[in-house]
Amino acid sequence: MTYRVLLVDDDVQLGELIVDYLSPHGFEIETITNGDFAISKILAESPDAVLLDVNLPGTDGFSICRAVRDQFPGPIILLTARDTETDEVLGLEFGADDFLAKPVSPRVLLARLRTHLRRLPAEEATHPENLLEVGGIKIDRGRRSVSVGGTMIALSTAEFDLLWMLAQQSGSVVSRAELFEKLHGFKFDGFDRSIDLRVSRLRKKLGDDPHHPTLILSIRGIGYQLAIDPS
Repeated sequence: MTYRVLLVDDDVQLGELIVDYLSPHGFEIETITNGDFAISKILAESPDAVLLDVNLPGTDGFSICRAVRDQFPGPIILLTARDTETDEVLGLEFGADDFLAKPVSPRVLLARLRTHLRRLPAEEATHPENLLEVGGIKIDRGRRSVSVGGTMIALSTAEFDLLWMLAQQSGSVVSRAELFEKLHGFKFDGFDRSIDLRVSRLRKKLGDDPHHPTLILSIRGIGYQLAIDPS
């Protein structure tokens, strides 16, 4: 299977490196170098994934991510030369699925893309094991869809995967380390805040009060629990 990836970055040398490395691994890469054209292109063409530089001519990467997030369900991986926690937090708050500091390792980028692009084979889409309903939330893993009270909820790839992991173990506490390692494909260092930020976004989208949640519960010092019968 070939995945279509849109790379939005004005670093021509990096773009050529990414194209040369990813193309033999089943990726078709299209590159644009100005942020002003990114939003319309992402929404019109709906690539399988977007690699998005934070610092761009024209519209910056954070603004692009925020503008397309609710309409584009695929993974968005932010790239930045500024290796700062502030950039990572902002990116995750705007709905990015992942964050890589430059200089980007092509091998790491390939691993991250594969992790975020994992999908079920089409023939398994309607299998009962891929349908869950917990606390009024209906989750269809085959179609990658979520609804609450009959209303469809737009989630990013990482948000969907996080909710699915919690739903599979609904009523039980799932540690941050387990969630992080399954979502990212590498070990949790004990300091990363991405799981907490994604839970915060999930609560807002699912209508769960972030100050007094009843659906996704925080278990202090351990992780999170999806309540079977929220009250």
